[in-house]
Amino acid sequence: MDQARSTISKIFNGEPHSYTRFNLTQNMEGDNSQVEMKLSSDMDEEAGGNGVGDHLNHNSNRKPHAAEKPGRKPKNLCFMVAATVLIFVIGYLIAYLAHGKKDVAPTCEASVDPVAEPLERETGAAPLMNWEDVKKLLTEKLSAAKMEPVFREFSVVNHKAGSKGDESLANKVLGKFKGYGMNTWTDEHFIKVQDAPAAGANRFVFKGSAEYSKGFLSYSANGTATGGVLYAFYGQESDFQLLRDRNINMTDRVMLIRAGRISFAEKVANAAKMGASAVLIYPDPTDYPIGDSTQLFGHVHMGSGDPYTPGFPSFNHTQFPPVQSSGLPKILAQSITSAMASNIRRQLGGHNEPETWGGSYKLGEENDAITVEVNNVLAEKKIHNVFGVIKGFVDADRYVVIGAQRDAWGAGFATSTVGTSLLVELARSISDMVKNDGFKPRRSIVFASWSAGEYGSVGATEWLEGYLSSLSMKAFSYINLDRVIKGSTGFKVSASPLMHGLIESTMKEVKYPDSSSTLYSQFAKINFESNVLEPFKLDDAAYPFLAFSGIPSVSFGFTSGNLEYPYFGTELDTREKLNVAAGNQVPQLAETAARFAGHMVLRLVHDHLLRMDVMKYNNIIRNHVVQINTKVYSVKRMQPQLLPKALTVQWLISASGSYGRVAQRLVTDMQNSDLEDIEMCRIINDRIMAVERNLLSPYVSPRDSPFRHIMLGSGPHTLKALSNHLDGLKNDHPESDADLFRNQLAMATWTVQGCANSLAGDIWALDNEI
Repeated sequence: MDQARSTISKIFNGEPHSYTRFNLTQNMEGDNSQVEMKLSSDMDEEAGGNGVGDHLNHNSNRKPHAAEKPGRKPKNLCFMVAATVLIFVIGYLIAYLAHGKKDVAPTCEASVDPVAEPLERETGAAPLMNWEDVKKLLTEKLSAAKMEPVFREFSVVNHKAGSKGDESLANKVLGKFKGYGMNTWTDEHFIKVQDAPAAGANRFVFKGSAEYSKGFLSYSANGTATGGVLYAFYGQESDFQLLRDRNINMTDRVMLIRAGRISFAEKVANAAKMGASAVLIYPDPTDYPIGDSTQLFGHVHMGSGDPYTPGFPSFNHTQFPPVQSSGLPKILAQSITSAMASNIRRQLGGHNEPETWGGSYKLGEENDAITVEVNNVLAEKKIHNVFGVIKGFVDADRYVVIGAQRDAWGAGFATSTVGTSLLVELARSISDMVKNDGFKPRRSIVFASWSAGEYGSVGATEWLEGYLSSLSMKAFSYINLDRVIKGSTGFKVSASPLMHGLIESTMKEVKYPDSSSTLYSQFAKINFESNVLEPFKLDDAAYPFLAFSGIPSVSFGFTSGNLEYPYFGTELDTREKLNVAAGNQVPQLAETAARFAGHMVLRLVHDHLLRMDVMKYNNIIRNHVVQINTKVYSVKRMQPQLLPKALTVQWLISASGSYGRVAQRLVTDMQNSDLEDIEMCRIINDRIMAVERNLLSPYVSPRDSPFRHIMLGSGPHTLKALSNHLDGLKNDHPESDADLFRNQLAMATWTVQGCANSLAGDIWALDNEI
């Protein structure tokens, strides 16, 4: 009663609003947590809301007006008496109610019954299903027998990017996703590509004889070039260095190069650096036993995506700037058959080729003239990417993306049919687990079917360019299903170092077809890293996700040892050819590949914390820094005039140490974290996700250097390029420059330091100690 009287008195006396704290809920220690309740009167609210209060304040200080009649005072007195009675009644009612409930709630602090144990917090997902049960469910959903009808459904003879066959497959995939109850959408792009000339073939003339090739290399320069033929093996940098060591003139030469080992684009770029005027690429029978008249198809863009909208998405409404990708070659490039190449090589003169190259032919002389003519046609195509999503139950706005290329030059069974089939089967299986088996992924899973993969991952890259700011913050991994079956006797994986631990553990869980052994025991044996892991290739569809967008990515596949599947880039990539290469185990290998990809996806959306190892990059960074420091010391000692005396690698060493310390700190935070604390898990996961993204150099343009990753990217900004730059300085290479080295060293240093700062977490967690 006293409390009520005091409160009402304060209100009527015009005192400021007061706050009383009521204890409403219990915390984890059993004490009562507090929430504020504001007490106010209707009169105060009205006074503040319509100006009455101001009027009363003015009246309180003024003298009575002469016209005012004294007869009004009794009315005011009556009003005051009535107000006093009303206050008394209200106070009595409050006291009565408080007294009436005295036995139940004698104090406000005890207004909630005590609870013996904290209530279980609703996490929406995770511990509800054991990981072993999740694995078992996926195994039950997938089988080799179920793969066969899907293969048949998605096998199409003609499904080049933008064709009716490609569109028909897109609609099939979309229909499947909808049938599984997934949320679906499509992404439309208008891209520019080069196709075969209107005449149907490009040509070359050698020794007075003209040859026509129906195969072509998209994005070649057009025109005519004449020069002496020079055989350059696989066209790798080391191959051209060997020719340079022999003092062979390479300016304006037409390079004859074997397919394989590196991408077509890298071969052409390397030849252009040597001053070549054109490049002819052929499938040597040693690597490609595909017949001497089989045509090759591909592209020579040193990048990915539409090269006529570099760094921008090819949406129809985008106002494209008048620029082209710096990765477009300025020299001619054309594919020819092995028969054509053999005919040329038999007629070459000059030096003998190195023994390591075979030693059977001549390299070619400058008077072994050949004329190359390329007339590819630039065409605009409309393509569609197709998506479906299984939404997570906790962090629905964080997602793993799993995707596959849909188009191909010909039948493309190994190129795209297998990957698309696996994508659809995984979508069916995981959707069924969620709908019917009680599986609740913490995070979302996005299934993606890409078009225009044969032109350089165009569909996927345009999507990345269109939504880069969102994807780099929310997509935490990409798993690539392209070309997962190329043989049966080997198993290779290319991946971000963050994912190496996840890959290794997954291989230990997935069984090899028709065997009791796991993928790990079958292929990793005693050395996982050397027997399984391999670097990303430039033309890998997962590469732009990692090196352009900073999304941890993985590609994998069954192989034939060191032999490449010879029918990629041809019109002979059929089910029959793949059966031979895979020992007639295509359905069984497809099932295993689906389980391998599925296990990684499910692990990434099941666990509270992302299964990624931030310490892996620590060793990689340190190794690069040690190598650079050693070379700088060597140059300054042996050739001090090449580098400024004040140049030091100390800041790069310091940045490397910073990364190592904050990475170890994050590992400790993960080990000590409360897995039931949703917000804490989200914060830690966001710190993990930031690592790859912050290894993209912020100092280079996506147009000039799209693969900006300083560890795994391509260009002068990478730590590998820094090390090579020092070699160029020592060898007086014309492209090496001390000032350029200092500039790139500074940018690399602050990229590493920026990554460390981001990994540390909140800005107040930063100090000079990291």
